[in-house]
Amino acid sequence: MSGELLWVLGLLLCSMVLFILNKPRMDVVALLVILALPLSGILSLEETLAGFSDPSVILIAALFVIGHGLVRTGIAYQLGDWMVAKAGNSESRLLILLMLTVAGLGSVMSSAGVVAIFIPIVLSIASRIGSSPARLLMPLSFAGLISGMLTLVATPPNMVVHSELVRNGLDGFSFFSFTPIGLLVLALGIGYMLIARHWLGQTKAQNSHALPRQTLTELASAYRLTERERRLRVRPDSRLANHPLNELELRSQYGINVIAVERQQRFRTLLQIATGNTLIQPGDVLLVDLASPTIALLGAYDELGLEPLPLSDSYYSIHSHQLGLAEVALPPESRLPGKTIQELGFRSQYQLNVVGLRRSGQALEGLLVDERLKPADTLLVAGEWKDIKRLHGLSRDFLLLSLPAEVDEVAPAKRKAPYALLCLAVMVMLMVSGLVPNVLAALIGCLLMGAFRCIDMDSAWRAIHWPSLLLIVGMLPFALALQKTGGIDLAVHGLLQLFGEAGPRALLAALFAVTAITGLFISNTATAVLMAPVAIATAQALEASPAPFAMIVALAASAAFMTPVSSPVNTLVLDPGRYRFTDFVRIGVPFTLLVMLVSVLLVPWLFPL
Repeated sequence: MSGELLWVLGLLLCSMVLFILNKPRMDVVALLVILALPLSGILSLEETLAGFSDPSVILIAALFVIGHGLVRTGIAYQLGDWMVAKAGNSESRLLILLMLTVAGLGSVMSSAGVVAIFIPIVLSIASRIGSSPARLLMPLSFAGLISGMLTLVATPPNMVVHSELVRNGLDGFSFFSFTPIGLLVLALGIGYMLIARHWLGQTKAQNSHALPRQTLTELASAYRLTERERRLRVRPDSRLANHPLNELELRSQYGINVIAVERQQRFRTLLQIATGNTLIQPGDVLLVDLASPTIALLGAYDELGLEPLPLSDSYYSIHSHQLGLAEVALPPESRLPGKTIQELGFRSQYQLNVVGLRRSGQALEGLLVDERLKPADTLLVAGEWKDIKRLHGLSRDFLLLSLPAEVDEVAPAKRKAPYALLCLAVMVMLMVSGLVPNVLAALIGCLLMGAFRCIDMDSAWRAIHWPSLLLIVGMLPFALALQKTGGIDLAVHGLLQLFGEAGPRALLAALFAVTAITGLFISNTATAVLMAPVAIATAQALEASPAPFAMIVALAASAAFMTPVSSPVNTLVLDPGRYRFTDFVRIGVPFTLLVMLVSVLLVPWLFPL
């Protein structure tokens, strides 16, 4: 064993220890690796930085954007609503639909993102049907992991292994190469979790000391908004038409606070949150909050040219994906007590309207602009969710309290959902047909998402999980360094000595076990980067096809069922499900062994040795 190989193995060991400790962060460790390899002379600078131009890295970044487009357009939430409607009060039916839905979504977007979306949905449904969240949240995380076995683009390890095959001049995997195995594992996973859920919690949810978050309807009722909400159409002869709101003084003169405007454009209705500069047009429908429910306004409506319209439900519930509510408290050091609501200038400073005031736990009957605030008052503000979220830590004069439950279901581009599905379909068809490389198909999908305004540039940049990309870029040089220093040959020689005489299937089982165990300590992406070259070299030493060996590594990298820290998907459900470490061990280890058995039996049949 050469000194260079010892250095690379030592660097790899140090990296793994830092990954386990998570100090510093994984992306920082990756950057340290990028520095260490060229400075030690093991690799050239060009070889070390080659990961930044690797097609798989670009493809993964593009898929983050595609997945975010599905979230912004509300497709994920609509699937959740459909699942609730179909499941009814049956826990078994809910578990099946949940795992199918999450696995399907996770096959084309980030599994961690899908699981994060569905956690509040599952908690809400569990509370409604009287089931313990623990019986549903682990199936949720398992479905997220199984989704990585369904398509080529479902998880970064699949693309890393595919890229390694191509780099070695071999045929890579097609879009649906993983699908037959993944579907079988998904079916086994559903059956397994229908049994294993009985070991995870009582049938009835235990009482929790934590109160669930209020909904928009509950907030509106608590502040007595429902008594004061009105919808008013602007008549063609209205004197409000073609004037901005800040010129009309509706709040001070008539006690009418305009919250938002429904405006008909072509064949759809758009909601515009009211600001001082909002220009009122004939035919607009004003969503207003009256200063008092008892105020006599019929004469004012005629004078202003407004026509009252029926309101079947709170307009905050109707427009919950765009229009939000939040409570704002006045902390002890606030300078706001003594000021009137008019003097706060919430609309001009924060693009938000103050619509409610609670004092000593009781909501005031109306909201008068000359009402002076007192210490410990709580305000209710209304506006767009993005403006509400910006209040976090914005001022020492007020404190944004917990947001209502609907904030988890905000879809700022909900009207673009059909276009998002079209973009996804185009990307998948291009990948399946092979007309263009996968990375170009994903970039075309991103550009179409942008062209149809399913996403914007700011949200696209935020959607990319840069630490994950840096981790891949930092780990890719390790594979080359191990190859140059003889580390890959050493690993292959060890595998052949231990399992070579037992046959190829024994080697496949050994590769699966080593990959799955390594994935307990470092990320599955880093594991795939390290194990893919070993798998391909092992196949070449046996003069066998590399495809089944590479497929085994990809499948094992996704089989991170055994501990709550072996995958971010498991970690997400750990606290909401009130799981212990041993819960994942006793449920995950048997299922991992089952997946290994299925993979070792099925992979050589689908990809002949």
